[in-house]
Amino acid sequence: MKPLTTLLLMMLTSTLCFSQADGKKLLEEGNLEGAMNAFGQAFMANPSYTETAYQLTKTLALMNQVDTAFYFLNAALQDDNSLIRLADFNLYSLTTSPKWKAIEDRQIEKFQSAHGQLKNPTYTKALLSIIMKDQSLDYYVDFAKVEFSEKGHIPHWFYPIIFLKNEFITNQNFEEMKSLIKKYGWPTYSMVGKLASDAPLLVINHHPDDQVRKDYLPMIKEACESGEGSCIEYAKIYDRILVNDGQPQFYGMQFEFNADRKLVPATIESPEYVDQRRKAIGLEPLKDYLKRRINFNFEVAQKEK
Repeated sequence: MKPLTTLLLMMLTSTLCFSQADGKKLLEEGNLEGAMNAFGQAFMANPSYTETAYQLTKTLALMNQVDTAFYFLNAALQDDNSLIRLADFNLYSLTTSPKWKAIEDRQIEKFQSAHGQLKNPTYTKALLSIIMKDQSLDYYVDFAKVEFSEKGHIPHWFYPIIFLKNEFITNQNFEEMKSLIKKYGWPTYSMVGKLASDAPLLVINHHPDDQVRKDYLPMIKEACESGEGSCIEYAKIYDRILVNDGQPQFYGMQFEFNADRKLVPATIESPEYVDQRRKAIGLEPLKDYLKRRINFNFEVAQKEK
């Protein structure tokens, strides 16, 4: 029986009625089969809603239902001219199929028609692939963080996952990134687009060796200050270097677990001036950032020199 036919039968024989909101909740809980049913029923109720098609695509890709996922991905991308889907780690299982190249080429073509020509679309595709690989196990890593927060211990299955991530993804990505930079130069907004230019920043920030971050920091800072690179990622990397060296961070971008297993910002240098420093490189007030990212209430009154 074809995968798509099987999926439709599963959805039709379900005795429950689901919405897209139900699907998102089930996906966050790790109930992939339940999420598939929920998104599938929501899609059947409104096939023109491309966001539902995309949520169903993500779920199927996480379940390694590759052929069926492509069916819904094509529906989801009908009116989409962005590149964000090419970097979505939830779709990583689809990249082993020859169909993925056609998706890449079509999205790059639509993006350029809508936003103008990229200077190096080949470089763009390679960098988007690196972003996807860098985060490809994050769906499972996030569950480990939740379990630690709720139960106070790291689940046993986290250790082989993080080993695989470091050994076969982080290291390979770093070598591929170095090769690409040697061939094409440091990726800038104007060369590869904003999304793709983040690829080396993610790889460098996630590398286990702090010396790697220190080596590349001048280039990252220059790109930020010239408006050709992400200042958010620069701030994250700079703060990580400081925290790992046992120093207070500068921008408030690094978090740690407190005694109650809640995420809080690591110690900040002169916290009353942090917004002034953040504003200088175009970042939002720390209070807003921390509330959105970790639901933390930053209440230090701000000053300016």
